[in-house]
Amino acid sequence: MKKLLIIILLVKALNPAASFAKSNVYEKIDLFGEVLEKIRKDYVDEVNESDIMDSAINGVLQSLDPYSAYMSPETFKEMQTDTKGEFGGLGIEIGMEAGVIKVISPIDDTPAAKAGIKAGDYIIKIDNDQVQGKSLVEAVKLMRGPVGTSINLTIRRQKVKKPLEFKITRQIIEIKSVKSEILGNKKNLGYIRLKSFNENSDKQFLNIIKQYEKKNKVDGYILDLRNNPGGLLTQAINITDFFLNDGEIVSTKGRLASETRRFFARKGDEINGKPIIVLINNGSASASEIFAGALKDHKRAIILGESSYGKGSVQSIIPLKNGGGMRLTISKYYLPSGNSISEVGVEPDIFVEEIGDDFKINSKTDNQLNYALKLLNS
Repeated sequence: MKKLLIIILLVKALNPAASFAKSNVYEKIDLFGEVLEKIRKDYVDEVNESDIMDSAINGVLQSLDPYSAYMSPETFKEMQTDTKGEFGGLGIEIGMEAGVIKVISPIDDTPAAKAGIKAGDYIIKIDNDQVQGKSLVEAVKLMRGPVGTSINLTIRRQKVKKPLEFKITRQIIEIKSVKSEILGNKKNLGYIRLKSFNENSDKQFLNIIKQYEKKNKVDGYILDLRNNPGGLLTQAINITDFFLNDGEIVSTKGRLASETRRFFARKGDEINGKPIIVLINNGSASASEIFAGALKDHKRAIILGESSYGKGSVQSIIPLKNGGGMRLTISKYYLPSGNSISEVGVEPDIFVEEIGDDFKINSKTDNQLNYALKLLNS
């Protein structure tokens, strides 16, 4: 015991700043204990101390950024379990912004997209539950449920005064990540819609390109990443590499050396320098922004549409001793220019705003796609 005391005193003498910082943390922990005790004794209603502690832990993580969060053992187990049709979803990617749940993007052909949910919508109620103050994980849990059951979402939308009400029926969400067709009047134009960066997206994407190059003699490409919430970093790198001969695609930087990496293109442009227009909007996030940002920085494509979401960080899922887990941001993405995507996103070269309440991607009302077609057909 004497040896331990001497070591502690020696550390304090050698590093008084670190010692002061630690003592300050311990004071805060004592203060938290005092506040918890006051709540337990004096609060108007009885409280569940375990729930309060979970909320406090989650509050610490969410004070760091919108994507870090705590998962209780029950929630963590649910995330790891393959439900295989037992639960249904709505088909939306959501994030946290200033304590409010924000729709990053609705996924094509899912209940949310068909109901009219849009990227940038704020969810203020799930059924009769107020969302303000709930964590991202709690909101996701409320939206899950048996296939075929309904849920009511109350939405705040920019430029719309009154809240909007949506009744949506849960379904099994199956995402076909790549769709394509030949468009254009004067020229053969390859339109490829990439809905997400899933495990085999690169293979599907490359097969389409090879077919178009060999059979259809395509003159140019429109690559549609609107409402694509992202996915696997490896897929974003592989698909970007199809259109670059060399140079950096993306880098990640974190506090740990292992989280600082750079990724480069290999020689070979699959379409031999043919013109590309990439369509993005506020629902284009994460891996979509890496793809669009890299092609923009290398001047390999024209980026058209609206500013992307601005999710440029990498999260790791870390198991905890109590059986729960935490999602923690461990690094950030940087484009070849050195710019961070976080909170900024990718700005289009040509800004074209979505027009009209009847706007629908890849339809007659899609003014952004029509603009891209006009450019490439000219």
